[in-house]
Amino acid sequence: MIAPELLRQARIESVAHSLREDIGDGDITAMLIPADKTARGRVITRENARLAGVEWVNEVFRQVDPNVELEWLFSDGDDVPADAVLFRMQGPARSLLTAERSALNWLQTLSAVATQCAGYAARVAHTKVRLLDTRKTLPGLRLAQKYAVTCGDCDNHRIGLWDAFLIKENHIAACGSIARAVAEAHRIAPGKPVEVETENMDEFTQALDAGADIIMLDEFSLEDMVEAVKLTAGRARLEASGGINEQTLVPIAETGVDYISIGALTKDVKAIDLSMRLE
Repeated sequence: MIAPELLRQARIESVAHSLREDIGDGDITAMLIPADKTARGRVITRENARLAGVEWVNEVFRQVDPNVELEWLFSDGDDVPADAVLFRMQGPARSLLTAERSALNWLQTLSAVATQCAGYAARVAHTKVRLLDTRKTLPGLRLAQKYAVTCGDCDNHRIGLWDAFLIKENHIAACGSIARAVAEAHRIAPGKPVEVETENMDEFTQALDAGADIIMLDEFSLEDMVEAVKLTAGRARLEASGGINEQTLVPIAETGVDYISIGALTKDVKAIDLSMRLE
């Protein structure tokens, strides 16, 4: 789970960056509008979606002009139907138009992640598996996208390189063995989750015997996953990874693994079609 203060600070910084790259020295087109003109508007979705990004939109308008007032009709995590009004706004017309693109960019991107996640989660709702994101996020949007994942009924894997160990092939080669790598991880940071990526049943057995907390089964066959679940008998948590798509998701979930990690949750998304209309 992302610490609320860490998420808040990241939101302020990332929104500020998005506004700098969009506004630059000033919105020259908005200057065509009289400075004292006020307006009302609304944002609608043209397609069904799972909403995520309310606070990012709020932050955009706060940084552009605190005088803008927003009225949300939905909350993060809500399923919204096509043509629904998501929120209404009122304030200086210049400010509404200056903030428009950045606000919609955040909302359509984070809602796309949440929508993608909700779709995957619904397919495996009949199992006990939890779907995890990965570090395959858009540069600069790590925490925002991981927040959106949770709005779509999925969970976060490690946030970055500091909060959990994920021991892969090259780490194992450098340490000398899986057992040595796991032992060193427990020594360096007691209490931090230690996960080992394995590519075959021999490596899986080594990781299990070494006391790994989580064992990743990378592109294992369904038969080997079932066998791994049986051999583990609750001594570690198992995570399936690699080759996960809409066709393989459900059969993998039904093997009994604890987690399935899917890079597509954050890197293969299509922005939700949103539109802002001034009244």
